[in-house]
Amino acid sequence: MAGIGRLAAMYGVLFALFIAVGFLIGQYMFGDWVLGSLMFLALAALFNGAAYFFSDRIVLATYRARIVTEAEQPRLHGIVNRVAQLSGMPMPRIAIVPSRTPNAFATGRNPKRAVVAATEGLLDLLDDRELTGVLAHELAHVKDRDVMVVTVAATVAGAIAFLTRMFFWSSLFGRRNSRQDNGGMLLIALLAMVLAPIAALAIQVAISRSREYKADKVGATALRAPGALADALEKIEYANKRRPLEFGNPAHASLFIINPFRGGMGALFATHPPIRERVRRLRKMAKDLGLA
Repeated sequence: MAGIGRLAAMYGVLFALFIAVGFLIGQYMFGDWVLGSLMFLALAALFNGAAYFFSDRIVLATYRARIVTEAEQPRLHGIVNRVAQLSGMPMPRIAIVPSRTPNAFATGRNPKRAVVAATEGLLDLLDDRELTGVLAHELAHVKDRDVMVVTVAATVAGAIAFLTRMFFWSSLFGRRNSRQDNGGMLLIALLAMVLAPIAALAIQVAISRSREYKADKVGATALRAPGALADALEKIEYANKRRPLEFGNPAHASLFIINPFRGGMGALFATHPPIRERVRRLRKMAKDLGLA
């Protein structure tokens, strides 16, 4: 319940930030903060609705993922089927991403429409024990509907960045009742343009990180093999540093089991918790279960 409370609080701050930006734009552009807030709340709902219904298709197309049958990938189908049964979930569709970079992600708005995707490089790098740990992690995301959670957070954060830029340029070139009023509004717009997207990104990252820790724990507990996932994470991190994903959108980094793209904004705004900390927690879990 504490985790749900933290998630709800983070979403509350994120949407409050969105409404605050709508307030500024409505007050400045229309002279009515209620109109502005309602307008941009409706815009957020529209963005989120599109993301909710079409995000799986967009993500699969972005990474050239191809749905495969059991005859084409018997090993992958067998492992996913075993994990799904242990987790009490329906069998998801399975896709292969044509990349030598080892990684995996899940997409789909609910367990019945889920797709679990693995890269060709992941299948070559990991043994069955490690691959099972990774797929259990991804199915834990599906079971908790994390794809929807992360997608909504990313959509709202992106909308805040767009709105603050719009507010800044409207203040710069928009109506000017007086030089003094315009100067004060321009300063507010500049601060909003810089600070609001940073705050939204920080909240989005916090949501993403909390879901990664939980998926590690749930997936490892379902199999009683936290060491398998720990070993897999260490291998995947090393391989991704040597060969980052060569195509795709960095905005999707939070969907993968680790960030597959080169660089980033540093530890403060990383979409995933540090691998070292994730591995430490998994090793401790294994020890506590008497499996170390």
